[in-house]
Amino acid sequence: MTARILDGKSLAAELRAEIAAEAAALHAETGRAPGLAVVLAGEDPASRSYVTAKEKACAAAGIRSREITLPASAGRADILSAVRALNEDDEVDGILVQLPLPDSSIEREVIEAMDPAKDVDGFHPVNIGRMVLGLPAFVPCTPAGVIEILRRAEIPLSGAAVTVIGRSQIVGRPLSVLLSQKGVDATVTLCHTRTNDLARHTRGADVVVVAAGRPGTLTADMIRPGAVVVDVGVNRVPDASRASGYRLAGDTDFDGLRDVAGAITPVPGGVGPMTIAMLLRNTVEAARRRRTAPA
Repeated sequence: MTARILDGKSLAAELRAEIAAEAAALHAETGRAPGLAVVLAGEDPASRSYVTAKEKACAAAGIRSREITLPASAGRADILSAVRALNEDDEVDGILVQLPLPDSSIEREVIEAMDPAKDVDGFHPVNIGRMVLGLPAFVPCTPAGVIEILRRAEIPLSGAAVTVIGRSQIVGRPLSVLLSQKGVDATVTLCHTRTNDLARHTRGADVVVVAAGRPGTLTADMIRPGAVVVDVGVNRVPDASRASGYRLAGDTDFDGLRDVAGAITPVPGGVGPMTIAMLLRNTVEAARRRRTAPA
């Protein structure tokens, strides 16, 4: 068996074309393109790369983007001041604070300072709470991207057994909620570093989503033949043969799994492009809610 590759790049291209059409229609209706502001503190190379990719994606989708760059020395007051100014800026529909911040201890306070109506990353407690209750909310982009990949690839989820590895507040926990909601209707097992006999939980699953942040977490002997594997991990693995000195790898043994799985996402080119596409979708939706809400 050779697994079907779930190409996130091509699926994201389809979605981004749809989003561009929605942004253009909203622009025509309201006289203004949707606007996203990104706050970047410091010059972490990975963060800079992510922000640049998001800005390019915005331009291609007809979304205005603005970058607020702060030095690595920026303190709590500086970052909170930038976020609060964007809350009050009517030109800004969505706000994204690029994480990690130089001082990770203030990240929760910064997120909570954001207007939930502009929280297009879906991290604010108001949006998380509404999501858990099944109410309209901005959903974290990576979990939303995982479900969108599975939907567009026509992977059946209703009644399916899904094992999620990883319980982070950014991916694992919200994904487990979204998968179990009415309309998706999966039966979810959430595993983590304290789970005993991880393979026991993955071998019985129809779908395994790996968001552990550790290369090689899921291997071929840990799934049943034909299972679907979604790899959320992005890890830099040393590779002396490359000019960069590293290669990107997910949380799975991709080469081993592709001979057992029915379908699998690659890294890179799997979940990552869908995450950015879902950010664009949230930004357009934020603009629509703000500008077309009943008076």
